[in-house]
Amino acid sequence: MVLLKALSLLPNRSRLQRTLLDTTHILGSVCSVSQNAAFATQTTSAVHTKVENIRNIGISAHIDSGKTTLSERILFYTGRIAEMHEVRGKDSVGAKMDSMELERERGITIQSAATYTEWKNTSINIIDTPGHVDFTVEVERALRVLDGAVLVLCAVGGVQSQSYTVDRQMKRYNVPCLAFINKLDRQGSNPARVLNQLRTKLMHNAAFINLPIGLESNCKGIVDLIQQKAIYFEGQQGLVLREDEIPQEMRTEAIHRQEELIEHVANVDGVLGEMFLEEKKPSPDQLMAAVRRSCLQRKFTPVLVGTALKNKGIQPLLDAVVSYLPYPSEVQNHALDESAEYV
Repeated sequence: MVLLKALSLLPNRSRLQRTLLDTTHILGSVCSVSQNAAFATQTTSAVHTKVENIRNIGISAHIDSGKTTLSERILFYTGRIAEMHEVRGKDSVGAKMDSMELERERGITIQSAATYTEWKNTSINIIDTPGHVDFTVEVERALRVLDGAVLVLCAVGGVQSQSYTVDRQMKRYNVPCLAFINKLDRQGSNPARVLNQLRTKLMHNAAFINLPIGLESNCKGIVDLIQQKAIYFEGQQGLVLREDEIPQEMRTEAIHRQEELIEHVANVDGVLGEMFLEEKKPSPDQLMAAVRRSCLQRKFTPVLVGTALKNKGIQPLLDAVVSYLPYPSEVQNHALDESAEYV
């Protein structure tokens, strides 16, 4: 406006005024289009994910069970990070979830770290919790807000002291969980013994949903007991999944473990229980649905196996998180009514 008034004092002002007005109009139109485009972009990006496609999970375990290494692999295989790094920061980088310098120096998690990722059109919010007894309150705070959890157990150490604490916290807040037996590559690993400890020490109604193909340095892949197929993790970083028939020497054990799985789930699920009594074999979809129903009610704990450090078993774990753990609307959240009087 000031410029227009100044132009009114100049000769040929009418033509200059028209030119400036036209320019102003064009710039205004461009700004309007830019604002509309920005609004359209914001509107497009604000499209909400369906609640059925959201998982809020935590990863909890005894110290040195491989929680942060597992989180690092999850972020890598879901495309959240471009490369994986060691927990102790041997390459001067350290794991993504260890943000504190002391965590990278000591190789332990001190405070809970939250992140998010996506897997097969499902948004997964993850909290990596500490395993050391001194930081139990961090686990407590996380489990209060989570819908599901992954209980990581060492294939050598099994159920340890902090495993009891974490399990009690999950029961206190009624958090459904999967069990992941990690570190199959370590010498002395024995997942069958860990499963027995999960049943006898933590009193879980648990059964394998996959089996390892080989242990220690001979660990090659896993057997999917529900689909009855072998999965091999090939390539330098285990990115290539190759499905094949179950090895001949493992077929008897695979059938036995599948029958054991069906029996454990049938004991707590009415639909599968009726099929079991009628001696009908469930289809893979029926068995998966029964496992999910039982897991949501904390009546059954699916047990998976793998080795995060050697990049094996992570993708099936992600599939299990999507298939068996609850989405937010399936969880009942209770709040404290401060206006009420409690005795």
